[in-house]
Amino acid sequence: MKLLQVVTIGAVAIAAASIIVTTGRHDESTADKLPASGVLQPVTQPVTLPATPGAYLGVYAAGVPDSYAGVTAFTTATGVRPRVVAYYSGWREGFPAGFAATAAKNGAVPLVQIEPTHVSLAAIASGRYDGYLSSYAAAVGAYRHPVILSFGHEMNGSWYSWGYRNASPAAFVAAWQHIVNMFRRTGVYNVTWLWTVNVISASIPSPAAWWPGSSYVTWVGIDGYYYKSSWLFASLFGPTITAVRALTDDPILIAETGAAPPAIQPAKITDLFAGIHSYGLLGLVWFDAIGTKEEDWRLSTPAAVAAFRQGAEMYKGSPP
Repeated sequence: MKLLQVVTIGAVAIAAASIIVTTGRHDESTADKLPASGVLQPVTQPVTLPATPGAYLGVYAAGVPDSYAGVTAFTTATGVRPRVVAYYSGWREGFPAGFAATAAKNGAVPLVQIEPTHVSLAAIASGRYDGYLSSYAAAVGAYRHPVILSFGHEMNGSWYSWGYRNASPAAFVAAWQHIVNMFRRTGVYNVTWLWTVNVISASIPSPAAWWPGSSYVTWVGIDGYYYKSSWLFASLFGPTITAVRALTDDPILIAETGAAPPAIQPAKITDLFAGIHSYGLLGLVWFDAIGTKEEDWRLSTPAAVAAFRQGAEMYKGSPP
């Protein structure tokens, strides 16, 4: 989802922003040590994030990755910390190592949604952007901590240049596979590959045609929002979970979600957490910002904050 970068300024809204649980800190004892050369070397062995159900509660907050202040303010106001902090990266943008390091110090894993807006998928697959991809991969490898990367999210929707009716599924698959292969050839293995789809509906098809294959995907992300008070987790996310399960048993993360207007947020937040628990999913990333159609997904009432805090409580015992 595209967004307007609007910073929450009301006291309630600041307290409300995406409440997340830190379920533990990864061991940084070796990752932070410099070798004799004084230069950090890329991780050359696979770094696997735990796939424990309910272990990941995350947030997108306006201002990242340029600033971590929004996430810090939310953590201070709520008393809980994010396990995942997401942001959206344009094609040819570099990897923000400073932001990622701040996330790691705060117990969070950065989730990068790379958006190839108006970029030819065929050109990516043919190697035209290999210089950029090699540089990006090297920067991710030098960071050494876990990174979650997603490319061309919501590709089964028609609103992005790389998506349904705007580019072929075959071209998307070829581009996705090429990117993963580039990272592997560069010797970068600290990436969790998140294949992110939109919830299916009458106008949004099953994502099966865009599936790049199990050897190219670590986790599956599903994006979906509560637009109406009558919508429930089972009807909103259930059909897409079923479609994904026909492709893979990979862990599923609700990678982007929210509820609007404010009046329905408390009930939908409760339903969201209950659904993640009942389906055994990894967790969720709350989109705490204003959307392209001016929808305000930010937690904006004390009742919404309380519902999110209560939902987060069930994850405090999860491993890192």
